[in-house]
Amino acid sequence: MPPIFQTSTFAQGNQEGFDYTRSGNPNFRILSSILASIEDCQYSTVFASGVSAITAIVSGLKSGDLVLCEENLYGCTVRLFEQVFKKFGIKTEWVDFTDRESLSLVTNLKPSMIWLESPTNPLLKIIDLKEVCKVAQNNKVPVVVDNTFATALLQRPLELGATISLTSTTKFINGHSDALGGAVCTNDSFWHERMVFAQKALGLQPSPFDCWLITRGIKTLPLRLGQQVTNAATLADQLANHPKVNWVRYPFRNDHPQKDVAQKQMNSGGAMVTASIKGNLEQTYRMCKNLRYFTMAESLGGIESLICHPATMTHASISPEVRSQLGIDNSLIRLSVGCESIDDLSEDLDQAINQMK
Repeated sequence: MPPIFQTSTFAQGNQEGFDYTRSGNPNFRILSSILASIEDCQYSTVFASGVSAITAIVSGLKSGDLVLCEENLYGCTVRLFEQVFKKFGIKTEWVDFTDRESLSLVTNLKPSMIWLESPTNPLLKIIDLKEVCKVAQNNKVPVVVDNTFATALLQRPLELGATISLTSTTKFINGHSDALGGAVCTNDSFWHERMVFAQKALGLQPSPFDCWLITRGIKTLPLRLGQQVTNAATLADQLANHPKVNWVRYPFRNDHPQKDVAQKQMNSGGAMVTASIKGNLEQTYRMCKNLRYFTMAESLGGIESLICHPATMTHASISPEVRSQLGIDNSLIRLSVGCESIDDLSEDLDQAINQMK
């Protein structure tokens, strides 16, 4: 392992050209090179969090620019666009990109950027990235894909035509729930220069220690993710057959609306499972709290299993009307499946759901 360069400043004239950690640090450079290698791209820039990475990208736009967004995005991404970037004149149009008719909006509205997630958070919709990127390229519109749920091990947005692959390295990349980070990967030198500028000018840089932790965590990513995917697929099938479950969303299950697209562009179904429980807000919330091995908590992607109630947690900042329109109701739960024994996880889910009355 490399050392931690826990310094805020450097002696002038050093061989590596470092001067001040806000403008660069050896731990940033090490992590960036690893992420670029995994993503198989030319450039990677690391940030303090996924939200910092989002902010860096949007800082490259100007007042009056329109961003065409997938309607089901991470709640904090929606909050940034609607409550922060909007004040600076950035306009957004929310679109269901699983509907092929939405592609005509790329030509008709002439957006400055397209913003996607696939799988989406928390409904696990799968967007046909190659199809959207092809239309975008024809109209010279850059495409951002938040690839946090899949990582480059399961899906390669840049190879499918995206301009930017965005990742919250807090999640699967680090995998141990002990560091915050974000990254932007691209083959576009223009956008890379913008990211480096934003990291320095806006103070969006990570800490050297967090970069060191993420560098350590990423070494076991294939092992962790492999176990998590196996567990998730098993639990998705279990939930789908439970009488107290309305429906389950898991990208590689035959009942997923975009299963064919998922199998075309992903290596596996991932480690996230979303389900609708036959219960009201109180019953669903109590079920989440009755779990022993699934901790009810924000975030995802760590070695430990987590359960989230999106309506009151990750998407609480979105109005009830919009949540209802999207299908994020009080009976919805989102599982981030970890590396524990599948027998323990399976029994835990059964006992918690069976307690519902």
